Amino acid sequence: MKPKVLFCATVDYHFKAFHLPVMEWFQKQGWEVHVVAQGDLVLPHVDHKYNIPIQRSPFKVVNVKAYRQLKSIIDKEDYSIIHCHTPMGGALARMAARGARKRGTKVIYTAHGFHFYKGAPQMNWLFYYPIEKMLASVTDCLITINGEDFRRALASRFRAREIHHVHGVGVHTNMYSPITEERKRELRSSLGYSSDHFLMIYGAEFNTNKNHELLIHALAKLKEKVPEARLLLAGEGSTQESCRELTQQLGVSHMVNFLGFRNDMRKLIPMCDVAVASSLREGLPLNIMEAMASGLPIVATNNRGHIELVEEGQNGFLIDPSDVDAFASRLQLLYTFHESRLEMGRRSLERVKVYSLDSVKDELKGIYNTFMTEQERDGKERLEWNVQ
Repeated sequence: MKPKVLFCATVDYHFKAFHLPVMEWFQKQGWEVHVVAQGDLVLPHVDHKYNIPIQRSPFKVVNVKAYRQLKSIIDKEDYSIIHCHTPMGGALARMAARGARKRGTKVIYTAHGFHFYKGAPQMNWLFYYPIEKMLASVTDCLITINGEDFRRALASRFRAREIHHVHGVGVHTNMYSPITEERKRELRSSLGYSSDHFLMIYGAEFNTNKNHELLIHALAKLKEKVPEARLLLAGEGSTQESCRELTQQLGVSHMVNFLGFRNDMRKLIPMCDVAVASSLREGLPLNIMEAMASGLPIVATNNRGHIELVEEGQNGFLIDPSDVDAFASRLQLLYTFHESRLEMGRRSLERVKVYSLDSVKDELKGIYNTFMTEQERDGKERLEWNVQ
């Protein structure tokens, strides 16, 4: 009988976006792959999928129902490895797997950015910190994806059996890469842009954390100095309409293109000049890694995820989230000094290599192989004991 691995997260789109290559690898190793999450997506490389009502908010009563369903699945399926993601998916899975761990199941949790971090609201520390510290004691392997979280887990003596730092979820460097000037002209022309336009791109959900307003205010500072500037905003969300209204108020609506949801970012990013990011909080943002792999310099806000990827003055600039003038001035510098912009883009390409999908898969395979070997050894010991 095949060994089984369970992947758990709050919503199934999380796996479509980040973890399909790992699921494919497990199947190639002869494992049966199961997924538990909310949603009706049909995912490749998955043998069985459970749709249960996990909610993002820890205060939703329906999470009690989700916990019971998840515990029933875990107790029935006898998984060898459970790898959980997202705060609520990770919390429910680890609590539901306590009995399974006693029977030999190995539980891995990837923290995609702790909600408690340097500068986080005090409420985050009061609520999330004790929960994560407690749940670490029922975790065989805690994976962090940025240096600040890794150091925090070690310094706080989180009692996970192992704590590792893995470089994110992996960026497809074969999908995201620089393009020739001729190809750039072709793509721009097909979308109504010219070679003279200074294109800045940000791919992110519209919400308060992503802080799109900073970019719009910075663009307003540039409208007289860099009239060729165009801000491309890919994504949808709750703050999109208020951002549209802000562009009208500041007189830059003709300079901002709201692209909506896009599945062609691999074409859009390389044709641009700069990638921008204005979020208040990040774990380790894939959109920045994709831009780096496309050979772009970065102008981003100063937070733990961006600090991990952007080296000040080397492959981009890091700006305080409230400093509109500084954000605008760095964009103007990159517009003015073309060769420096290209050099920063080349440094992005070098810096992103450690975050490539192949590199991250190797890091994860090293962790998985350790637990796979333990499972084989424990299985043989149980068999020998039963024979005796």
